[in-house]
Amino acid sequence: MALFGTDGIRGLANRDLTAELALDVSVAAAHILVESSSNKDHRPTAIVGQDSRASGEFLEAAVVAGLTSAGINVYRVGVLPTPAIAHLVAESKCDLGVMISASHNAMPDNGIKLFARGGGKLDDAIEARIEARMGEDWERPTGRNVGRAINDDTATERYLKHLLASVQTPLKGLKIVVDCANGASSHVAPEAYRRAGAEVIAIFNQPDGWNINDDCGSTHLHQLRDAVIREGADVGIAHDGDADRCLAIDAAGNEIDGDHILTILARGFKARGVLKGDTVVGTVMSNLGFMHAMKDAGITVVTTPVGDRYVLENMIANDYSLGGEQSGHVIMRDLANTGDGILTALALLQEVVRTGKTLQELASTMVRFPQVLINVKDVAKDKLSQSAVIATAVKSAEDRLGDSGRVLLRASGTEALVRVMVEAASDSLAQEVAQQLAEAVKKEISL
Repeated sequence: MALFGTDGIRGLANRDLTAELALDVSVAAAHILVESSSNKDHRPTAIVGQDSRASGEFLEAAVVAGLTSAGINVYRVGVLPTPAIAHLVAESKCDLGVMISASHNAMPDNGIKLFARGGGKLDDAIEARIEARMGEDWERPTGRNVGRAINDDTATERYLKHLLASVQTPLKGLKIVVDCANGASSHVAPEAYRRAGAEVIAIFNQPDGWNINDDCGSTHLHQLRDAVIREGADVGIAHDGDADRCLAIDAAGNEIDGDHILTILARGFKARGVLKGDTVVGTVMSNLGFMHAMKDAGITVVTTPVGDRYVLENMIANDYSLGGEQSGHVIMRDLANTGDGILTALALLQEVVRTGKTLQELASTMVRFPQVLINVKDVAKDKLSQSAVIATAVKSAEDRLGDSGRVLLRASGTEALVRVMVEAASDSLAQEVAQQLAEAVKKEISL
């Protein structure tokens, strides 16, 4: 089983993801860095950050120990969003970035995300090379050849400067509520929105090591919805634990997902002439309503497998400027080389101010098709594509839905489950078809 999933390494902290594993991965990554460096006299450098999980403390210590023992100088930046690490790696011209986070997962999990020079996520081939090098014998540096660990107290302010450089239209007059998921954005997100000119009410911004993503953040929007209505706010912004996602709530309490946000930004980018190729990159999970809205706006949609890394790869290969996922990962390549929830929110809020329209009005240009997603757990997900019975069930469902719906079954890249997604003309039909397919998956490939 591969160690790296679609978004780095992830698992139950201190059970699946141990200090020993974190150290081994860091040493192997250091070896790849040193060997691939064109300047053999240059001592490689790395930036290491984390979200607010308690387990991040011992995992950070292990990562720093592994890198420095292999001769890498490490800059510790503490608790910051994942996209901050990507930005700081690029800005500082470091050789490696390490983010210790399990993103939107529950607190007991944790993960390791690696960033290459320039701040992009490592490609699959390099991850495979790192995995292959773990546990090998190696000659350890001594004396002045070991790496050093330095605390970087300037990182937060440098990231805020980067965020605010994207603000061309001040947010004066907007009242927003931001749900920080008790995670990595708890300080920097409210500060960024305040400095951009908005009136800000922050909730779930008191991390204690245990409460990250606990009934809050982008995967639990009900409390943000209540706060937006209670406070009479114009917009609610929700981030996940590492703040690479952004979802929103409008003033009426409606959920604005990643497809809605991409629709609003794509139309705004096109109107200002900055949507390269009049194209936006989505994924196979993008809602049919998004596809129709883009067609109506004269915008082409290119789809990729699920995962913001694949969206970015397509954007780079074809020089596109905007892409993202329904889950709230949005990449604006002229501003950043990875998905950034705070940058996304700042762009969305500026569209509200620029147009003089409410978020509800802007989002109404996309009519979302009813979509049902069922996670089927405890199944042999690697056997999904091998089952003729499941393939027949999918074909039957597609014939039933016709052009007014679609079916997608995929194995999760980060969790031990199969995701069954159905879109249809009505909620009841989508639910019925999805349930039938989920039962077929459970029956055929159950562990």
